[in-house]
Amino acid sequence: MKPTIIDLLNQSVEKFSENPFLWEKIGANWEKTTYKQTKKYAVDLAAGLISLGVEFGDKTALLSEGRNAWILGELGILSTGAVNVPLSIKLEEGSDLVFRLTHSEAKYILVSGSQLKKIRAIMPQIPDIKNVIIFDKQESYQEKEIFIDDVVALGKKLLEKEPSVVENRAKLIKPDSLANISYTSGTTAMPKGVMLTHRNYTANIEQCFSLIIVPENYRTLLILPLDHCFAHVAGFYGWMAYGASVGTVQNGKTGMETLKNIPLNINELKPNILLSVPALAKNFRKNIESNIKAKGKFVNGLFNFAMKISYSYNKEGNNRGQGLTIFYKPLLWLFDKILFNQIRQAFGGELKFFVGGGALLDIELQRFFYAIGIPMYQGYGLSEATPIISANSGDSHKLGSSGHIAKPMELKICDLDGKELPNFQKGEIVIRGENVMAGYFKNEQDTAETIKDGWLHTGDMGYVDDSDFLYVVGRFKSLLIAADGEKYSPEGIEEAICDGSRYVEQIILHNNQDPYTTALLVPNKEALKHHVERSGLDGNSIEGKTRALNRLQREIDAYRKGGIHQGEFPERWLPTAIAVLDEPFTEQNGLVNSTMKIVRGKVEKRYADRLEELYLAENKNIVNEKNINALN
Repeated sequence: MKPTIIDLLNQSVEKFSENPFLWEKIGANWEKTTYKQTKKYAVDLAAGLISLGVEFGDKTALLSEGRNAWILGELGILSTGAVNVPLSIKLEEGSDLVFRLTHSEAKYILVSGSQLKKIRAIMPQIPDIKNVIIFDKQESYQEKEIFIDDVVALGKKLLEKEPSVVENRAKLIKPDSLANISYTSGTTAMPKGVMLTHRNYTANIEQCFSLIIVPENYRTLLILPLDHCFAHVAGFYGWMAYGASVGTVQNGKTGMETLKNIPLNINELKPNILLSVPALAKNFRKNIESNIKAKGKFVNGLFNFAMKISYSYNKEGNNRGQGLTIFYKPLLWLFDKILFNQIRQAFGGELKFFVGGGALLDIELQRFFYAIGIPMYQGYGLSEATPIISANSGDSHKLGSSGHIAKPMELKICDLDGKELPNFQKGEIVIRGENVMAGYFKNEQDTAETIKDGWLHTGDMGYVDDSDFLYVVGRFKSLLIAADGEKYSPEGIEEAICDGSRYVEQIILHNNQDPYTTALLVPNKEALKHHVERSGLDGNSIEGKTRALNRLQREIDAYRKGGIHQGEFPERWLPTAIAVLDEPFTEQNGLVNSTMKIVRGKVEKRYADRLEELYLAENKNIVNEKNINALN
């Protein structure tokens, strides 16, 4: 019999009963919850939910910051045979929340005190919600609201009368029973409810065993949102299977205060492994480099020299120390003792490596962390695959790749006609395995387009090398398509321009069978202003703005013939005309999703007029009226 998540919990409690599973900072101290205590609370909560009327298969939403109550709350929901609908705290009250709660047919919702105001604001629009269960005690409660401790108390009373009530519910749960309806943040269209079963999760955990082993004495601090299935598998359920322990970030009164707690909590809990995403990794790097610079020219120079030597020695990881670079080893040992070891202390001193999510992780960023002795092992996945498809590990890694395929799982690379391609040829990544979602909730059309004959078509483009390492190079379905039908993935160019220029914050390339490629560019106005002022011009003058726009044009021309980056990309895919925008793509304006990815379809729709105007002769020159006005 294939295990459910409840089976996984029961097995872990049997094997690791007194091991700490959860860590949470209460006041000044970190307090633990053992596996045995976790199970007891989950059962008490489940009985309480049953007392409220939760039936097998009911949809119960969860909206909260990462904390023990989140994990315990989901275990309580699943123990009743109900389905959790995890919601991102980045969702605002209004259409985003209302859509997910109504579309999922949620009847109950568990919510933290700080998120409660969002639910209260939309209660008239979600009449099907029977109870709002609140994690934090309130001075007063509105209709349908109840404190979670009171729910647990109801559960204990029910268990006194019917000791097997939760156990009997659990017997109804099958491997193909739904565990989550996880809404995609969507980079191209409306969010879709990814239906993930109990077996999807336990299968993906088993597949992860083929990639990374976690000792039971290891700890992690979950700094990523718990609503995503990456945190489920690589975080709490994966760690549960190993008998290891999980901490959550101390919540502040504001989001900014919570962010500031991350480095403090890392130093206190001393995690052995951390989950990360590119944006977070870049922030860590920025802080490290700022601290080094603050120590003066000598230390900064020594650091830069040590990094240069380390990069040369490490290469791509799998070929580390080969050739003449073997002679660098004694020098790197010294640098590690006097420099890199001090940097690692900021991460608690026990951190062995990061697990990186997000397919397009800059190889230079990977080299940076590898050099200081905290490798970032990049992986690849998506919600529809529960989510992990591949990952690098300490035993086998190649920087720049997304690692080996998890086993057992089948993967092939296909062309536009679905024909399988040989190694090194780019095409769509297509997988088959028990981790493939059950489908999109109430969306048979998209399900049929995404899963064909059991194969999940990821929509991502990649290739496999001769060592079976997977490389992910962009979106297969968001290609640039020239007038002659030739196709090209834009992500590599966009990432190179943004990472290589301090004047370009964001850029989206566009070509949909058009005469030439165009771009929507968000400038770094502050950096451009300094550039203009250094030349003695007023940044607000027409002359100053003209100079700023020409600077932006040179950033693009650097990739053309004669430029310092010539040959990196085919010139036909570089933008011939550029629309400079007056505001960035953000979550607030709906152009960036909750995982910090630009929603390409929404950007193109919002700026459709600007894109169309770029095919007028007068707008091929970057110095034009609309671009000048955008710099105001």
